[in-house]
Amino acid sequence: MERRLHPALRELSDAVLAVAAQRSVDEVLQGLVDRARELAGARYAALGIPDGDGGFSRFLVSGMSEQLIARLGPLPRTHGMLGAMLEGPAPYRTHDIHSDPRFRGWWPSAHPDMRSFLGVPIVAAEGVIGAFYLTQKEGGDVFGDADQELIELLAAHAAIAITNARLYERSRELSMLSERNRLALELHDVVSQKLFGLVLTAESAATLFERDAAAARGQVERLQDLAREALDELRALVLELRAPDLERDGLCGALRKHAELQQRLHGIPIELQIDDAVTIGDGDREVLRIAQEALHNAVRHAGASRITVRVAPGLLEVGDDGRGFDPADPELRSRHLGLTSMEERAQRLGGRLTIESGAAGTAVRVELPG
Repeated sequence: MERRLHPALRELSDAVLAVAAQRSVDEVLQGLVDRARELAGARYAALGIPDGDGGFSRFLVSGMSEQLIARLGPLPRTHGMLGAMLEGPAPYRTHDIHSDPRFRGWWPSAHPDMRSFLGVPIVAAEGVIGAFYLTQKEGGDVFGDADQELIELLAAHAAIAITNARLYERSRELSMLSERNRLALELHDVVSQKLFGLVLTAESAATLFERDAAAARGQVERLQDLAREALDELRALVLELRAPDLERDGLCGALRKHAELQQRLHGIPIELQIDDAVTIGDGDREVLRIAQEALHNAVRHAGASRITVRVAPGLLEVGDDGRGFDPADPELRSRHLGLTSMEERAQRLGGRLTIESGAAGTAVRVELPG
């Protein structure tokens, strides 16, 4: 016999799946509050996350126009009924919020009148991390048991979703920090070596001027070459620190500009096989960073005479004909965090990164879902 999911549970399942597809905390929260309002049949809904200092770090609403939200002014504080829902795990509902003695405090003149109320705390392992606030039951005077059960179930999923979204944002911050640290180390190592060479060559030239003018002239020429190399290295690193303008150039345009810059700086031919129609949407920046890291490794460490960059639907590939390496070597990974960074970026996109390397060269390939 065919068994069908209860319509309300189907709605809850659809809501949870829709929220799980989001990644930023704000997107997750807005998705949750919109679904809570729909599931409970409320005219208005809000979701508050306390800041631990008597206010809300985030307070998102559903069912109100942008103009009305603007007229309400600053975020409310965690007092009255808003604060009561953050004091413990127990839900609360009433047919008239005005009759509750805790209904006091923040209530701007532009705020619509509200009577029926359902409040449900969002509880995680560390305690109450937020709450749903639903008001004005559509087609009735009070929220029922079924409404409360649905929002309690949604609140349990919300605790997981909010925690995961926070972890995702934190992982992105750590990834960005790792990228900055890599660039800082690169800046320190490369430029320090160049400047040290400049100092030694200048000292040698000064000594030679007193004994051998021709030899001194050769050292001065070497000094000029080192200065130009140091300047090129600095320019390259500064450009890496600048965020690419993906909105203006798109993924393929930004990657083309970066490859052309690397070719000019290092004098290594870079062949581009790019389908300019390819775009990953929200994943463009991650794909670009993977390509930049792969190009960085090829031009600086592989000793390559030719590099190829290929971009096609669902595929990024950076190949070179330089000396290969063992991608699984733990010592290498401890010194070059870029390999792990590329893998993590590909995983965040739901894709797969493979590195094939040997005597014939290296190919970094990212396969992305269609």
